[in-house]
Amino acid sequence: MGFPSADWLVPPMAHLDEADVSAVLTERFGVTGTLHDLGSQQDRNYRVRTTTGEYVLKIANPAADPAALRAQCAAVEHLARTASGLLLPRVHRGIDGDVVQYLGMDEAEVAVRLLDYVPGEPIMDSRYLAPQVVARLGELAGRIAVGLADFEGVEQTRPRLWDLHNALTVIETLAPHLPDQRRAAQVLRAARAAYTQVEPYADTLPVQMIHGDVTDNNVVCETAPDGRRMPVGVIDFGDLGHGWTVAELAVTCTSVLHHHGAGPASVLPAVRAFHSLRPLADDELNVLWPLVVLRASVLVLSGQYDNLLDPGNGYVTDGLEREWAMFEAALSVPAEVMTAQLQDMLGRPAQTRVPTVEHRLVPALPDDVPALDLGVLSDELHAGRWLDPEAEITSAKGVLAAGRSAVRTGHGEFRLTRTTVDGMKPAETCALGVELYLTAPLEVRAPWTAMATRHGNNGVTLTADGLNLLLDGVDERIESGPVSAGQSLGTVTARQGVHVLTVQLSRLTGTGVHPPRFATPDLAAGWLAVCPDPTALLITPAMDSEDLSQQESGTLELLERRDRSFATVQEHYFEAPPRVERGWRHYLVDTQGRGYLDMLNNVTILGHGHPALSDAVHRQWQRLNTNSRFHYASVVEFSERLTGLLPAGLDTVFLVNSGSEAVDLALRLAWAATGRQDVVAVEEAYHGWTYASDAVSTSIADNPNALTSRPPWVHSVAAPNAYRGRHRGAQAGLYGPAAAARIRDLADQGHPLAAFVCEPYYGNAGGMALPDGYLRQVYEATRAVGGLCIADEVQVGYGRLGSHFWGFQQQGVVPDIVTVAKAMGNGHPLGAVITSRAIADAYRTQGYFFSSAGGSPVSSVVGLTVLDVLRDEELQANAREIGGHLKDRLMKLAERHSLIGAVHGSGLYLGVEFVRDRESLEPATEETAAICDRLRELGVIVQPTSDRQCVLKIKPPLCLTRQSADAFVDALDDVLTYGW
Repeated sequence: MGFPSADWLVPPMAHLDEADVSAVLTERFGVTGTLHDLGSQQDRNYRVRTTTGEYVLKIANPAADPAALRAQCAAVEHLARTASGLLLPRVHRGIDGDVVQYLGMDEAEVAVRLLDYVPGEPIMDSRYLAPQVVARLGELAGRIAVGLADFEGVEQTRPRLWDLHNALTVIETLAPHLPDQRRAAQVLRAARAAYTQVEPYADTLPVQMIHGDVTDNNVVCETAPDGRRMPVGVIDFGDLGHGWTVAELAVTCTSVLHHHGAGPASVLPAVRAFHSLRPLADDELNVLWPLVVLRASVLVLSGQYDNLLDPGNGYVTDGLEREWAMFEAALSVPAEVMTAQLQDMLGRPAQTRVPTVEHRLVPALPDDVPALDLGVLSDELHAGRWLDPEAEITSAKGVLAAGRSAVRTGHGEFRLTRTTVDGMKPAETCALGVELYLTAPLEVRAPWTAMATRHGNNGVTLTADGLNLLLDGVDERIESGPVSAGQSLGTVTARQGVHVLTVQLSRLTGTGVHPPRFATPDLAAGWLAVCPDPTALLITPAMDSEDLSQQESGTLELLERRDRSFATVQEHYFEAPPRVERGWRHYLVDTQGRGYLDMLNNVTILGHGHPALSDAVHRQWQRLNTNSRFHYASVVEFSERLTGLLPAGLDTVFLVNSGSEAVDLALRLAWAATGRQDVVAVEEAYHGWTYASDAVSTSIADNPNALTSRPPWVHSVAAPNAYRGRHRGAQAGLYGPAAAARIRDLADQGHPLAAFVCEPYYGNAGGMALPDGYLRQVYEATRAVGGLCIADEVQVGYGRLGSHFWGFQQQGVVPDIVTVAKAMGNGHPLGAVITSRAIADAYRTQGYFFSSAGGSPVSSVVGLTVLDVLRDEELQANAREIGGHLKDRLMKLAERHSLIGAVHGSGLYLGVEFVRDRESLEPATEETAAICDRLRELGVIVQPTSDRQCVLKIKPPLCLTRQSADAFVDALDDVLTYGW
């Protein structure tokens, strides 16, 4: 460690005359072309375009060693053999056969090399990097580390600035020279602390030739179909040299940290990918994050130093804020926490040890202190009680009021009470300590001999054996200083009518860092390793007590069990779905307490967990549940309520279990009433999965063979898509006459219709209104040939459109048969077919109709309650108001983001259609899926729809608020601005 002088600092390059550069290109390499300066921190790089190809001309800093430059060229050739498929800057020899040529410059000569131009673009901005992209960066670093493992290179002739073994010397040398001494001092402190964590391992870490700069702006990328830039090659081997193998990964990880939304956990995919190719030893894991801190520190100080020497270098100045962002992110979590997180990710969880408890912390506490359940599955937090800021202490008071003298919380529990909503960042939900709630001010004693330090008004920290015990809620009975085991520390103080003691353990001794009381899920494993469970200081834990921190670990296992026992054709949202176990209104919550805005769930029209509905179901289930062949009031009342919402003549109700059954029954009614079977359906439609409802489903998104596998009695007409269909814009009025003509032609050909079936608002295509007059024209043609008109209101009905309760009202028509489901049960399996008495009676020619659960007492009560809540909470009006506001904001978003081709829909039935080009309307299918993944990371659940899968289907519960609508648009704006 240590350099004899600072002459290893590389001075900036002097100005080069472009004519001289062109001359050396022609004279020494026989190449003529146009030059474009690529910028560099210390060298000069030019992109060369010729009639036969492209190159990069690299002019080295005068301080560069020609032997090192030749070694770089040799390393590239070595990797070309050992890492096949990796795009690399292969070298071109000069006219004398040497890879290094020279350009005279003032009194010196500088080395010049000509390399292949590697196609693709580096990641030069700070936009968001998806986990797949981060993993690819780690994979490239791993491939290069493996590929160079047997490459010898050359003996180092001078210390290297970017060798992390030299990082502290570099930092200590540069820090005094910088104008911003506040930042310099901060970096110096961090670097010294990081190096103390590296130093014990420095002499034993594996060393080899490494690239030393596999970073975001030193890779080249291909654009994937979803628009993500995926690294496929590496350029600029200027930092090649002997170094710790793990430093290759540390450098890569550091480069991730300045990107939008990135934090320490963002690097985990890179580490996992690197480890899969070149396994990391325990010692390497121990130093990885300290090396990230050192790399970020060197970047900050070297960037500021270069800017001081060469203030006009835009390449340098552009990087200053990025480098500071990396440094701040690297320091945002203690290295001990990140090391433990990495160990846990790679299946090597840290062993936690707590000193032997010599005395109980609260001696008067009994062993049978119950634990509050504040987790996502808690039965005490229904009806949104978890959103109350006082939910925890209210729950504790409830237990104490019931006769208990004490109640405690659980360590490692992901608390629902800490979940936040309408925000893009996950909340800190994982408890790193416990709270003890008491009815009396019990005495607190030291569990072991320690050094006590007062903190805050009622806090004391006991430090012993590399462990801090942090207590909050202890009166000021002792001063800072040594305490013996069993010594009284004070009594538990009162807060809001109860006595509350907070207990937390921390291994961050000597760092000056107090751990947070809660951690975000992405770093929970690391923080829990540093903050072990203090419950044993309070009570003797039961042998079978549950480790709350491991509840979430079963998510992947549960998904595997699902795939083994549940038919995989019943797909799930997202490739790596969160385990959602809680809903409230328009929010969902996973088992780690991550709150999501549910913009997708058109089934739960009232919202999740509505207390009126759950109470009504509970009461009825206790009283009676049977089938509709028995005589009871609720089925009558519900049928009357449904017919009262429809035009005169639609006066008879069938109750079933689903939309599929409803459409199936509607078709059977039409067949029975007309004595025919032919049906006309609209293309791109989905109506269900039963034989008949599937037969009239024409969406190729649901069935790729839909248009070629329909039975002969099904006929289709063009999707009346005014945005991208056969007739667009003002020409959309042609769809109605064309469909009517098709119906007449079928009758003339001997296929008069039994029915025409259509969603009265074009749902499956993304929430598009039908052209004005479309249903009037088609219904007239259908009835003229003796057919019936079926309105499939399964998705669009029940007030979702805001302006109308039923979709067919928007078209000014009255159907012969209406099918309803989804919303009418708010998630309960409930569907209905409403028609005229004459059509209903015609079914008797087919026998009788019966549905075991359709119209049961419970189902009927569910249906009645949904209608009550829709009316009492004015949810249709809310859909109109909030939906209008949401659509306005989305339209404004489209003005700034060309990917948005159109915003469809009405009320809270909207669709945002993404296109790659607004002229050709090429669907942005892959981008839409990736956008949905990124939105999920930001706390929004939404999915694609339409046959092209390029439309965000926006069908939230009708209780959506303006705040939540704005949160959705803000999140979408973030994704479209910073990437996915």
